[in-house]
Amino acid sequence: MHQVNDLLQRGDFRTAHARLETIVREHPDFVEAQRLLAGTKLALGDTDGAEALLRRAIALDPEWTPTLTMLGEWLLNAGKYAEAEQFLRRAAGAQAADPRAALILARHWNDRRRHADALAIAAPFGAAGKAAPELAIQHVIALAGLGRADEAVAFYRRRADDSPDDPAAAHALAIALQATHADAEAERTAGHAAARGYRNASLSYTHARSLVALGAFERAEAALRDCLRMEPQHTEAHAELARLVWIQCGDGAQATALLDEVLKKFPGNDALWAVKAAVLQGAGDPRAAYACLAPRSERAHAPPALLLRAGLAALEFDSRVALDLASRVLRKLPGDTAAMKLLAAACLGVGNARETLTLCDALLAQAPDDQYLIALQTTAWRMAGDERYGQLCDYKTLVVPYRLDTPAPWRSLDDFLDDLKRSLGKLHDAFRHRLLFQSLRHGTETTGDLTRSADPVVQALFKAFDAPIRDYLARVGHGDDPLRRRNANAYRFSGSWSVRLQAPGFHRNHVHPNGWISSACYIDLPGVMHDTHTREGTLTFAEPGILTTPTLSSQHEVRPVAGTLVLFPSYFWHGTVPFSGDQPRLTVAFDAVPVTRDHVG
Repeated sequence: MHQVNDLLQRGDFRTAHARLETIVREHPDFVEAQRLLAGTKLALGDTDGAEALLRRAIALDPEWTPTLTMLGEWLLNAGKYAEAEQFLRRAAGAQAADPRAALILARHWNDRRRHADALAIAAPFGAAGKAAPELAIQHVIALAGLGRADEAVAFYRRRADDSPDDPAAAHALAIALQATHADAEAERTAGHAAARGYRNASLSYTHARSLVALGAFERAEAALRDCLRMEPQHTEAHAELARLVWIQCGDGAQATALLDEVLKKFPGNDALWAVKAAVLQGAGDPRAAYACLAPRSERAHAPPALLLRAGLAALEFDSRVALDLASRVLRKLPGDTAAMKLLAAACLGVGNARETLTLCDALLAQAPDDQYLIALQTTAWRMAGDERYGQLCDYKTLVVPYRLDTPAPWRSLDDFLDDLKRSLGKLHDAFRHRLLFQSLRHGTETTGDLTRSADPVVQALFKAFDAPIRDYLARVGHGDDPLRRRNANAYRFSGSWSVRLQAPGFHRNHVHPNGWISSACYIDLPGVMHDTHTREGTLTFAEPGILTTPTLSSQHEVRPVAGTLVLFPSYFWHGTVPFSGDQPRLTVAFDAVPVTRDHVG
């Protein structure tokens, strides 16, 4: 068995499989050998054989939690959620509880916004001090999803204070601090844990995330590469590293170079293939992303997550392929939210607005504030000639430009915008290329939340936004539609960023799924936009960012003016027209959401 473990760590699954078959044949009651043999079968693609072995092992020893966890995880990946949850609950709640079972369940539930369930499974391990960093992350995500991120910080700060010599407690605190965007303290906390000799892949990844948020990209890249030396199949670290390399060079091949090396050693890791496809699609090559996954998605037992990733890539160029992939997932997972969203979008691409509306009705019953779903619904209404489209997408009423007041102590708005241009320029200068999966083309977008900036110029900008936002809330009023029914005359910022475009830069049409009110504030504009006879750089509304049959064009435009803030509902499709010239186009944007009871104060 020691030899087998060495073979497994080296990735030599075929030799390990042969050794384990001999052991199981000679010792048919050796449950752990059966479990490991099932693992090698999974790695080699024999899913049926692996499942049969795991069920046999559980019949031999129903209390051996590693087997319960492995079968539960496999069932989860196969889309058999109900049965998977049963096995994972047994493993997480056993006398010899398996924290990995709790991790898998918590992650699964957090991904589906079942944060209360995730908290219930993760909290006991955290309270007992048995939450590994990955499980602590899920504990924090669950609390944050319930509006209790500060509670997570307080909990893990107490743990760290009670155990000042325990670097694992410091690591958990760093994770909690990241959830509240306290990135500087999170970086220091993770750095101190590493300096005391606590080294593992998870800490390196946590440290890297804080460094990325702080704009320390070189140090972040080093931390990510350190993480991947210790854990070559760490999917989140591969995704983060690819993003960092991409913004430095804008080359998809370089961004996925290390990922390609690891895939040669672990070619059966579907999660890593999905990461590569996501990077390629985020870099603007959806066809390459789909081609990357097509051979794997053709398998009868292809995991639903892989089919969805392939479907999202296909959605950009072939709605019928996306529709087929979404349908395959739904045959395995009836009612799966992500698959229903993909199917709803794909139906618009083939001209089936009626089916999109049926799907949106079901999805919005569960998530009524999802702005992407509202965008799909209103687009379907437009295609069907439904009068409700004009009511929810009244662009002349709901797209409102505001001229900013000059904040104190600046003497003029132009002086303020000049200082703001310099402050934002320092942030943009750290980037050489746009981020992955952004709507912009030919430019850069800042990371980190600008509302948390310590720069007094940036702080003054967000104070200047308050009066226009409050006027907008009063102007739109109250009602039953998705915008007005959430209007409690109070708001909070839920994310903010700056974009600097170079010619022929533009924004692809998109919506802000997690917003409520979205914005565009113009800080500095190229001279060509001063010409009222050209559409260059114009902000446009109503043209979908997905394929539709028939093709739908924009229906409303706003000409940018420096010092102007434009507010509009987050479910409005919006983009910009490319512009020419040598001068950049600098903007700030934010999403605002209603203040809820959890966020008061």
